[in-house]
Amino acid sequence: MTAIAIAPVRDTTLAAPAERLSVLDGWRAVSILLVLAGHLLPLGPSRWEMNKAIAAMGMVIFFTLSGFLITRFLSRGADLRVFIIRRFFRIVPLAWVVMVLLLIVNQSPEKAWAANLLFYANLPPFNLVAGGWHLWSLCVEVQFYLGIGLFVMVARQRGLILLPLFAVGITLLRIVDHQYINVVTWYRVDEILAGGILALVHGGWYGTRPQSVLAAISPYWMLPLVLLSAHPAGGFLNFARPYLAATLVGATLFNGPVRLGRLLESRPARYIAEISYALYIFHGALNAGWLGSGSTFVKYAKRPLLLAVTFALAHVSTFRFEQPCIALAKRLTRGIAIKAPA
Repeated sequence: MTAIAIAPVRDTTLAAPAERLSVLDGWRAVSILLVLAGHLLPLGPSRWEMNKAIAAMGMVIFFTLSGFLITRFLSRGADLRVFIIRRFFRIVPLAWVVMVLLLIVNQSPEKAWAANLLFYANLPPFNLVAGGWHLWSLCVEVQFYLGIGLFVMVARQRGLILLPLFAVGITLLRIVDHQYINVVTWYRVDEILAGGILALVHGGWYGTRPQSVLAAISPYWMLPLVLLSAHPAGGFLNFARPYLAATLVGATLFNGPVRLGRLLESRPARYIAEISYALYIFHGALNAGWLGSGSTFVKYAKRPLLLAVTFALAHVSTFRFEQPCIALAKRLTRGIAIKAPA
């Protein structure tokens, strides 16, 4: 993959959405496949803890992408109304449909309904429900959206340059409290913030030197480091996980090897990326039901069917439900100036 042309200075005058970076679609596909593998497939003896590590690696890549895209959107002068409306219609409708079904099936109390539908179920005392435990990540993401939206409202676009301070602050808190990995927002949001830092580097906010450094790094060397940083055996390296994942994505974004770049930008990768959100939402809910029940042998015998149903539902949801919601959001924001005060 040839190097992507990068503007050496930040551009605060854009009045239209930025160009699409197809390599990020590839990483989104990789992230969901890692999560599915970690949650649904046998990846060696349980004592190796590879399932947890693979799933955590998928999540840190996903959070990196999320932080990158949102920060890139805001750093280019996006109107906060556009940001909030489009994020709402992209994430909330499908999440609420699945959450409501799970809350009904689990006969959940009122406090669980409020915590899940308002996206704070990942915070103590924890109100995640069976089949929806994996939705902690949506809580972290929505809380980040609200937080960064309020921050930009107060500090304006130029305040985004402080993201590295916030990221390092969260990481230091993890070190002090010895939290290698945790679903609570204040122990996990540095993974999203690291993606935001990558977006600012990509936009030239810190000059061209960081871009040159990333272009010189081989993602092939970064892959095992990110995996180790997601494994308990990685020890202190776990605290560097957000920044290693951002470096991995950045290395391919700026000047990735041809073979890896072609794989990330392939048609299958684009398709998996397109249905990735629905894949994530459905796989955990389905695994909590009949398709994920039984003895170890029976459960894994059902895995092909579980995966087939997950992909089928994700396809239908993406093109028949989510895309119309996204189109509605675009219609609602049509005519709103995309430029916000710097």
